Amino acid sequence: MNISSVIVIPHPDRSEDVRRALEEIGGVEVHAVSPQGKMIVTLETENDGETIAAFERIGQLDGVLSASMVYHQHEPAPDMEISLEA
Repeated sequence: MNISSVIVIPHPDRSEDVRRALEEIGGVEVHAVSPQGKMIVTLETENDGETIAAFERIGQLDGVLSASMVYHQHEPAPDMEISLEA
């Protein structure tokens, strides 16, 4: 599983449109919006390819001025983890 954080800056007049569009993308969650419209968004995807595709889609949304990935972490899927307990 990949978890990423993205800062999205929408055009000031399009903030609500961008927020709605973001919420329609699977694995995307808007966590906070500043008074100026800057958004903190997380992506949860299965692999690097999906992360790249979601990030590119966000950057291409109508009304998005910029999207910057600020954090990325890869975690093993819970069903793939090995238990050390006997």
